[in-house]
Amino acid sequence: MPGPELSDLQAFAAIATARSFRGAATRNGVSASSLSAAMRRLESRLGVRLLNRTTRSVTPTEAGQRLLTQLAPALSDIDRALESLRAGNDTHGTLRLNVPVIVARYVLPALLADFLSEHPNIRLELACEERFVDVFAAGFDAGVRYEEAIERDMIAIPLGPATQRYVAAASPAYLRAHGTPEHPRDLARHRCLVHRFESGSRPAWEFVRDDELVRVRPEGLLASASLDVELAAARAGHGVVYTFEEVLAPALADGTLVGILEPWWQRFTGPRLYYPSRRHMPTPLRAFVDFIKQWPSPPSTPGAWL
Repeated sequence: MPGPELSDLQAFAAIATARSFRGAATRNGVSASSLSAAMRRLESRLGVRLLNRTTRSVTPTEAGQRLLTQLAPALSDIDRALESLRAGNDTHGTLRLNVPVIVARYVLPALLADFLSEHPNIRLELACEERFVDVFAAGFDAGVRYEEAIERDMIAIPLGPATQRYVAAASPAYLRAHGTPEHPRDLARHRCLVHRFESGSRPAWEFVRDDELVRVRPEGLLASASLDVELAAARAGHGVVYTFEEVLAPALADGTLVGILEPWWQRFTGPRLYYPSRRHMPTPLRAFVDFIKQWPSPPSTPGAWL
């Protein structure tokens, strides 16, 4: 008996990744019925069930998950080879990215400068914002966010440092006047400089030491959506700031800020570029993804990649 068709394997991978026949059909520009027919052929030829189907969900079986894990790299290589063949060496078009301000400021400048040098015919449109929006409904090709904010059905690849940290700090004058916190709960007695997102939310400050997690709801005279305002206020002695280490590194280096609660500083995974799992990626996005994969990541040593 001949082996399964490549198109049937691609259909299975699309469905298993999207966890939906309809979602896979939309992303691949085909009908849900054609995907259903492909799955019937594939499961019949292999003699094994690959997907568990209910009225509410589609999930890979154990055998299906093994097959998907082994297939994904090969299918990605095939798509990349075909896209490269179609595009040739002269990639044109527009790449539209939606990224957080912190990433635009500290991660992208060097990376994008090198990318545009390598692909001078690609036009780049960059939107910087903190809101959680449907970037694809808004017309973007890809977004950049941190792992916990990315939907599970997206492809996500590392962009920038592998890990980052939040750092708590205050000016020497503030600490002389108000004392130095020894535990995150001590912050309840301190003035805190709070980051306020455009949505109005003010996230809790999370501190981690060993296996202990402490959440603090900071109170203070300042709630700002600007990292620059928070940094300036901290340097001027108006309170404690807790934010990305990259923002505070220059002030920590010149002594205008002093790190506090260092054993509790929270580490987290660096940013990710994410985009839909679809076969027909725009050529500029494919070029950008390939470029990121070979571009050297900044070191994770604190402050070393500024």
